[in-house]
Amino acid sequence: MLLKVSLMRHILLLALLMPGLVIAGSTENDPFEGYNRAMFSFNDTADRWVLKPVAKGYRFVTPDFLERGVSRMFSNLGEVLNIVNDVLQGKAGQAGNDTGRLLINSTFGIAGFFDVARHAGLEKSDGEDFGQTFGTWGAGEGAYIVLPLLGPSTMRDAPGLLLDSVFNPIGEIDHVPTRNQIYGVQVVSERADLLEAEKLIKGDRYSFIRDVYLQRREFLINDGEVEDDFGDDDYN
Repeated sequence: MLLKVSLMRHILLLALLMPGLVIAGSTENDPFEGYNRAMFSFNDTADRWVLKPVAKGYRFVTPDFLERGVSRMFSNLGEVLNIVNDVLQGKAGQAGNDTGRLLINSTFGIAGFFDVARHAGLEKSDGEDFGQTFGTWGAGEGAYIVLPLLGPSTMRDAPGLLLDSVFNPIGEIDHVPTRNQIYGVQVVSERADLLEAEKLIKGDRYSFIRDVYLQRREFLINDGEVEDDFGDDDYN
């Protein structure tokens, strides 16, 4: 069910940050294509019948200002993971920026409901995770793989998902039903934010999403530089 929350974010961000980038086939990175297509179909069906309708209902009944505020609150929690990986990648300046954002928005921004830090000159970054950290440390991308419910990943990124979850503050909530409810709201909120991104998918859905995911990950690991399909130019 988390498939679209993951993949739609990559599709939307790629379209916004790298306009004009040609998406080329990445079959050489997809040796498990048979399995991946089957898992993609399973995830896509689960999303279509469960998560997407819930997200539409959430958007319908939730006032826009409240929906945006809740989305910012979850984004604020994500700054913890950003800071940890900023430090591990030696990005002192970005670590300072993200720490400032977390402190200001958690206090003056009412737990992140308002992005006060942005008005103080602390802009939100693209975000960091352990998959990017592994890449910065020299780990190869490895094969593309579609994970059950979690969606697109690679052999390098998949192990990082477990470490990512360790630094999610929601996991520190002792009361299991409350923790699970908050996780559920987070997933629905993120899915609702990305409903419009589906319109960007063209042609074969599986291939399009795979190629977008791989190029977006390259973009993040290289801090905004991706070599185009003609060989030399980078998109920043």
